[in-house]
Amino acid sequence: MQFRSAAMVVNTKSRHGQDWFDRACARFGEQDMPVDAHAVDDPDRLEAVLEEVLAKKPELVILGGGDGTISGLVDTLVGKGVTLGVLPLGTANSFARSLGIPLDVDGAIDAILQGRPKRIDLGMIDDDYYASTAAIGLSPQIAQTVPHNAKRWFGRMGYLSWAALQFVKFKPFTVIVGEGASAQRLRAVEVRISNGPFHGGTELVDEAGVASGEIVVQVVKGPTKSRLVRNWAASVLRLEARKEDTVTFRGQSLRVATEPSLPISIDGEVLAKTPVTAKVAPAVIDVMVPVESK
Repeated sequence: MQFRSAAMVVNTKSRHGQDWFDRACARFGEQDMPVDAHAVDDPDRLEAVLEEVLAKKPELVILGGGDGTISGLVDTLVGKGVTLGVLPLGTANSFARSLGIPLDVDGAIDAILQGRPKRIDLGMIDDDYYASTAAIGLSPQIAQTVPHNAKRWFGRMGYLSWAALQFVKFKPFTVIVGEGASAQRLRAVEVRISNGPFHGGTELVDEAGVASGEIVVQVVKGPTKSRLVRNWAASVLRLEARKEDTVTFRGQSLRVATEPSLPISIDGEVLAKTPVTAKVAPAVIDVMVPVESK
């Protein structure tokens, strides 16, 4: 698909940010595709740079970063009539995985240059749009405490090592999904509020899809945190047992509360606290995906 104008904003604090930025600029140059390119080394400036870019009214906006970067900027794109291109530069890259976007630099660029636009949903926590998955439980506990550069310098293994340390301190909780007489109370070890099947780079929520028109709330139930380990292990190995410890709710809007009130990580960044309303924003943005992507 040919675009008459394009812009690129890359978070170079992402693990592969600067290298991928340079490679992307070279690839677009080889295609004689003019791109208004911005390498941003201060994450606090990303939104301001994106707003400056959007003021020039490009048809295509390429965002480079991890799930947190994409999710934090996607609000700014909604309603602007632009198509999104993704350079997955993070540790988990759940959003790219859900879309079938390759995780290597040239594959991701090929999806932008040679792919097709796909109309997708976004999730919402109250009024905040997000790309992939919000979580309650261990994930926000990790996100709140992980050393700033752990993921960048040590990658997924560094993140998993820190997760193991936080797991020792973690405690199960009570989740309430729904309102009034129909609300369901469950003892839980994790809650995944999903717009796509991937969470933490692993396919956990089979029922969720980026174009399903629904938000999916999956509760990993149980009174002991060993249930969480069992569920993650079964999910990584793609065993049917992964479904034995989960209860799934789906709809366009679901109220989610916990006892006690707990933080919520939204694509890896702690940005909310229960209770919240989880919603879907159906068919709200176009994203470039490989031609063969479902």
